[in-house]
Amino acid sequence: MYKIFLAFIFLFTGSLHAMDNPHDHGSHKHNNMTATDGSKTVLDQKIYNDFIADLGTSQIVIIDVNGMVCDFCARGIEKTFYDDKLVKKVLVSLEKGKVLVAYDNAKKVDFGEIKNIFLSNGQSATGMILKKIT
Repeated sequence: MYKIFLAFIFLFTGSLHAMDNPHDHGSHKHNNMTATDGSKTVLDQKIYNDFIADLGTSQIVIIDVNGMVCDFCARGIEKTFYDDKLVKKVLVSLEKGKVLVAYDNAKKVDFGEIKNIFLSNGQSATGMILKKIT
């Protein structure tokens, strides 16, 4: 009986801790966390220049994102983009709500495809700028 009581206490206190935790990685829900809307921020020119410094000829996509609130979100986005063999480099700025992706020039950049990448990770791509580095 004593072991059953201890098991119950252990499970109950674990459940209470889980309810207090604002971040559930199982379903990846966020409570009381605020996402920056990338369409309302400006990307720092220094961040952009540092990103493109060693790339050579590339297509750079600057994506406005809504819904990124944690490093777990950022790593998921990076991983998904790096699955594309034509992606050279990815930078996620949670603070600015921006994602920079450097593609090989052979890639046909499609905003619909990019939107789907973010939707599959629980965010929304709200805008995109494409720049070519020659």
